Amino acid sequence: MKTTWVQNVKLETGSYTDEEGYGSTKTGIFHLKVEEGKIVDQIHEHNSIPDSDSRKLDAKGLLAVPTFKEMHNHLDKTYMSLGWKACKPVRNLKERLHYEAEELIELAPTTKQRAKTMIETLLSQGSTHIRTHVNIDPYIGLKNLEGVLAALEDYKGIITADIIAFPQHGLLRDEVPNLMREAMRSGATMVGGLDPAGIDRSIEKSLYKTMDIAAEFDADVDIHLHDGGHMGWYTIEKWLDMAADAGWQGRSAISHAFCIGEVPEVRAHQLAERLAEQKVAVMSTIPLTKSLPPVQLLDKHGVDVHFGCDGFFDSWSPHGTGDVLEKVTKFCELAGLKDENQLRKSLKWATKGVTPLNNQGEKQWPKKEDPADFVFVDAASSAELVARKPIRNAVMVNGEIVYGSL
Repeated sequence: MKTTWVQNVKLETGSYTDEEGYGSTKTGIFHLKVEEGKIVDQIHEHNSIPDSDSRKLDAKGLLAVPTFKEMHNHLDKTYMSLGWKACKPVRNLKERLHYEAEELIELAPTTKQRAKTMIETLLSQGSTHIRTHVNIDPYIGLKNLEGVLAALEDYKGIITADIIAFPQHGLLRDEVPNLMREAMRSGATMVGGLDPAGIDRSIEKSLYKTMDIAAEFDADVDIHLHDGGHMGWYTIEKWLDMAADAGWQGRSAISHAFCIGEVPEVRAHQLAERLAEQKVAVMSTIPLTKSLPPVQLLDKHGVDVHFGCDGFFDSWSPHGTGDVLEKVTKFCELAGLKDENQLRKSLKWATKGVTPLNNQGEKQWPKKEDPADFVFVDAASSAELVARKPIRNAVMVNGEIVYGSL
């Protein structure tokens, strides 16, 4: 059995708040024993590592935090690896979709190459899970899906992924429903949806079709919802009704969900309660150009909220770095989260809820039998990590360094 000792790892062990309300994070230096990709022992730095022929890696006091989860992305859309190209100017969404449709055939042959470049970028920033939406449309059929699947296969054992069949150009048109079914048979793992009002022009019909396909393949669902205000609110309400009727509790998410931040607060609270009841998650990319879903309100009601980078450097936007931690930092700035405890707790939006300390500031990670999956950074605490966004010195998956070095 292969044994690795990861030495001199800084881990958070607790938190402390003084009489004036200032918080601090307690840390210690530990040696971690890893076997078959899992942590099997953890000893304090003052204890000696048993003599053996095991492999040893020295973290040199770097802070270890959970690896990040990129929960809203478009691996198939990026221009990465093709050289610089800014966005073509358009006047409205219809023109943007038309321009993307023109590009699809041209870009499809390089999907694997482009997706791999984006995967490397995400991995270098600490993300080891990617939820990617992949265009399924009448212009290129399943070509983008084939390229993304091929790219992810090259990272098997390093990157895990949710692969969403995404009807970017409308679900209720031409042969798209049958293409969506074919995509689910060909490797997609989730069913996507898009603006039942704004794109499909029929809220109930679009949502029912989405649920029909999901039920046929026993698949989870993630719906892009840009439709704002009461229209978006009504759409979520209808989806919650369908999810309850179909027994899809805990099996769907609403991406973007700008509308929750655009309706009166009393309605936002009501919607948050129902989202929590049906365990429907909200995925946000923290854009600067739209209303944000009320992340803290949703969090207070127990709704799972996760962040993602969205597509970047593509026909939709030239901006973006692939750093989901940057999204957490940006939200903290917008929301005025500044103190040690607030910053520390915010890390969960980049890690799908896995954090070194629980809400009471007590140690909850890593535990024995947890995967040896870490991001190593030069930081005093996860609060400093969020506030300062230091470089990622190394990323470890199942006890193996997959980016950087120790």
